[in-house]
Amino acid sequence: MPSPAREWTASVVRWVRSCADAPTPGGKAADDSPSARRSTGRLVAFSDAIFAFTVTLLVLAIKTPSDFTNLGHGLIALWPSYLAYALTFLFIGQVWVNHHVMFDHISAANRVVLFLNTLLLMIVAFLPFATSVLAEALRSGDGLKIAVFFYAIAFDIAALTYNAVWRYARHTQLVSNTIDPAAAKAIDRRFELAVALLTAGALLGLLIPFLGVAMVAAFNIIYWLPIRGESLRDPGATPSRPPPRMPGPR
Repeated sequence: MPSPAREWTASVVRWVRSCADAPTPGGKAADDSPSARRSTGRLVAFSDAIFAFTVTLLVLAIKTPSDFTNLGHGLIALWPSYLAYALTFLFIGQVWVNHHVMFDHISAANRVVLFLNTLLLMIVAFLPFATSVLAEALRSGDGLKIAVFFYAIAFDIAALTYNAVWRYARHTQLVSNTIDPAAAKAIDRRFELAVALLTAGALLGLLIPFLGVAMVAAFNIIYWLPIRGESLRDPGATPSRPPPRMPGPR
């Protein structure tokens, strides 16, 4: 039985593919020839810049204590900001790492890939705001359930958009032959699991906020681990075979 995450990402892929194939004002379908495909170099460079800018905004959101007569107490009281900062920084860091893994295998980008990647970056750039909401709720104790839900859902939407980029590239043959089908499916499952874990974190946040935060922390730990299929293989390589067995003495 297909998971809700798989159904959602599949529907997004169908929609963007239909947009790509829709007739243009001139009456012809949108050009999807190799000439419409571009190198991913500028896309990755622009993405790196957005990731770097976003993590810089995270630390700027931490306010210095207002009372320096008791500075030690004031610095300790900022622990919600430190916690939210660390969680979000590590999340953006592993998204950046896995983004590089993904575009190691995506050999070209068309207009739809550029659009989906832009949506992903838009959501990533929104995360400092969600982080500030969580930190303020942890500090005051008010609205904590909604704050954790909002925070985890922001991560969840980033994961869904990330899935859409990968699945669209896979379904439109933009993935190079540096990855075998088994490894590509392993990456599919890994990305879909991210959506499930973050959805669980959001729902847990509505019930027990600190369990929701713990789920996001566990997610960060898991997704810093290597992905099967991460390593590039030689496009011209053939599957290795064991050497023939030599007959032994009878």
